Amino acid sequence: MAKIKKGDLVQVITGPKDERGKQGKVLEILSERNRVVVEGVNYVTKHTRVGQTQRGTKTGGLETVEAPIHISNVALVDPSTKKPTKVGHRVEEQTKDGVKRTVRVRYAKKSGKDL
Repeated sequence: MAKIKKGDLVQVITGPKDERGKQGKVLEILSERNRVVVEGVNYVTKHTRVGQTQRGTKTGGLETVEAPIHISNVALVDPSTKKPTKVGHRVEEQTKDGVKRTVRVRYAKKSGKDL
């Protein structure tokens, strides 16, 4: 089961000084390359070929887009303390429409900074 999913709030824990400590939402997971795209982090300038749309407007030029970073360089943010934390899984029983089901649920472990 994945520890980080699309839509999670994560914090960059390693990397360049200007990127370290930034928090953002996960936009995309590239699981085959073990990378994630985080909103507002790791902007790069991309050169795109100039073209035309159906209406005749020009497209292309220089664009700034978020580039993927390695999944080990980000940590999930605990929603209650707003600090990076580790993730655990536990098995819970949930009842829905009278049917019991065992489900694995993610939870934020207590971080060492709070002790």
